[in-house]
Amino acid sequence: MFHASYRRRAVATFIALLTVVTPALAQQPGGRPPAAVTVVTMQPRDVPLNTTLPGRVVASAEAEVRPQVNGIITERSFIEGEPVQEGDVLFHIDPAIYAAAVAQAQAAVAQAEAQANAAVREADRLKELASRNVASDQALDAAVAARDSAEASVQAARAALQTAQIQLDYTKVRARLSGEIGRALTSAGALVTNSQASPLAVIRNIDPVYVDVTQSAAELLDWRRGNTEKRLGDTPREVKLTLADGSDYNHTGTLTAAEPDVDQQTGVVVLRMKFANPEKLLLPGMYVRVVMPTGVAKGAFLVPQEAVSRNRRGQPVALVVNADNIVEQRDLSVLQDRGSDWIVDSGLAAGDRVIVKGVQKAPVGATVAPQELGADTDAKSPTTD
Repeated sequence: MFHASYRRRAVATFIALLTVVTPALAQQPGGRPPAAVTVVTMQPRDVPLNTTLPGRVVASAEAEVRPQVNGIITERSFIEGEPVQEGDVLFHIDPAIYAAAVAQAQAAVAQAEAQANAAVREADRLKELASRNVASDQALDAAVAARDSAEASVQAARAALQTAQIQLDYTKVRARLSGEIGRALTSAGALVTNSQASPLAVIRNIDPVYVDVTQSAAELLDWRRGNTEKRLGDTPREVKLTLADGSDYNHTGTLTAAEPDVDQQTGVVVLRMKFANPEKLLLPGMYVRVVMPTGVAKGAFLVPQEAVSRNRRGQPVALVVNADNIVEQRDLSVLQDRGSDWIVDSGLAAGDRVIVKGVQKAPVGATVAPQELGADTDAKSPTTD
């Protein structure tokens, strides 16, 4: 009697549990609820397209400091690595021999002037005598010729004095360019000549600087034919710079020139960009990357990179939740990357919900519970009366 009553209660309990569990098992095939996924709703927009080109920093001006006279360096008058101004004295060359040459030239000028004055007086005297028929015309002609020759000698002596003075001035080696001077390549006591191959120092102007980059000839043709003008529209055409450590340079630049020659081996053209460098952060020879605008993708989509994978053929694909919350796979056409997103120009439509999290739990054809990225996902606790 006891066992029969126990069996009846067990059967009743099983039927009650089956009645409660059956609706929950009916939510999903296999008895599991829809998997929760995070989605981003796509909206088309006009996205600027860029190209990244490798380049090197070049000084906007460079001057090698060289001696213009022979002599011994007696003094260096600058601090290595510091700015210098045009006209500053950088090196001193022993001026003794050149000072003596100036003194000799000054004496030659004085002598020539004295001879010229005597010749002028003699010519004037014979001219007066010839007017009274006391001196012959031949004597007068000789006196005038002597006067002109003496005056020419004065001019030659003055030119020699000027040359000597210039050479004396050259014993002070001056900066011919304002900029940053590098290390001294010679020292006091060294003998220098006006025809030596090695410079004494190098001055570079690094504000602004140039960045030389290479671009394919086909892309350059696009720019020059005006196709880029149409594609860019009103998009700002600022040229940006990425430094060797991956950081962005604070100042934008402009395209200033293109080399009118194509490398026969690589098919590229050298372009020159100009950048302000007030902080002296960019140094000649530094490797950088230039980001140039090339066009605008009309009606494109920015898809997070974590939402895009590759199929067996290597094509980019993404999983999309349709209106019935069923997962679909879409083949994409990716133009390029932009930060953490891919620029996609086909394969998606406005309002598509692309799965960015929970892809592993959302096979194609499965029903999911989508949640918009950034939405408040905190569940509210149920209230009881």
